[in-house]
Amino acid sequence: MGQPEQRAEGAGPFVTRRTWRRPGGDTVVWESRTARRRGTVTVRPPGAAPDRQAPADAVSVGRLRRLNAIAATAFVIGGALFAAGAGAAQFGSGDALKSASIYFAGGLFFNTGGYVSLLQVINAPVHTEGRLSTLRWRWWSYEPMRVDWLSAFVLFAGTLVFGLNLIDSFLRGLSVRQINRLIWVPDVVGCVLFLVSGHLGFTEICHRGRLCAHPRGLGWWIVAVNQLGSVLFMISALAAFTRPATGSLVNADIANWGTLTGALCFSVGGLLQLCERP
Repeated sequence: MGQPEQRAEGAGPFVTRRTWRRPGGDTVVWESRTARRRGTVTVRPPGAAPDRQAPADAVSVGRLRRLNAIAATAFVIGGALFAAGAGAAQFGSGDALKSASIYFAGGLFFNTGGYVSLLQVINAPVHTEGRLSTLRWRWWSYEPMRVDWLSAFVLFAGTLVFGLNLIDSFLRGLSVRQINRLIWVPDVVGCVLFLVSGHLGFTEICHRGRLCAHPRGLGWWIVAVNQLGSVLFMISALAAFTRPATGSLVNADIANWGTLTGALCFSVGGLLQLCERP
């Protein structure tokens, strides 16, 4: 019996889908997101028989379930807290310390969700000619040629940069230049990193470098909703620039509403992610 045929797909140097044609006639399809989130590969029997999912072993399935639940819950809570912080800023008493405290608590959950998302990638089952196998547990790896690793790493980096912004927001007595340098710049950089991560997420799920529409796919909706949240965060960040001439924000209402609606997008994305489990 000869070796199975193989076809690799993806964008640029990234391979996000592999297809094996086995001598018996079965076709096995591995997709990086499905293997990482669902812990499965797709097996297509010859003829018109329906596809079936071939799961990884129980160790990988249990591991992926726990990581998915932690990451998704962290984003749900973190998004809710960010929305609450924006609501307090828009409708509350104007106590900046109260809003900063709520944002900081939400940021901790975003940090957790970002790192656990990276752990999902690092500890995903690996494929060998269409079969999934479990590696030993790792807390860190460096795999920049994997688009899923790159997307998760950039997301985690974005949450850490947001953390700098949130810590600096507790400082008082800052000049306008210091506010823009210590608070506004990290905010914008974090938003850019979130947008880059979302684009890489589309690259993984679309298997090409441009956007696609898969409205029947749960994974596509998760990426799309989170990317919408990133766009709203960026709009909020741009509106939060402090004008040197007046010392006021470009538009405080847009800044608050952008944060509130963007944060709710991440909460919705987390709720959807709870359904994307092995």
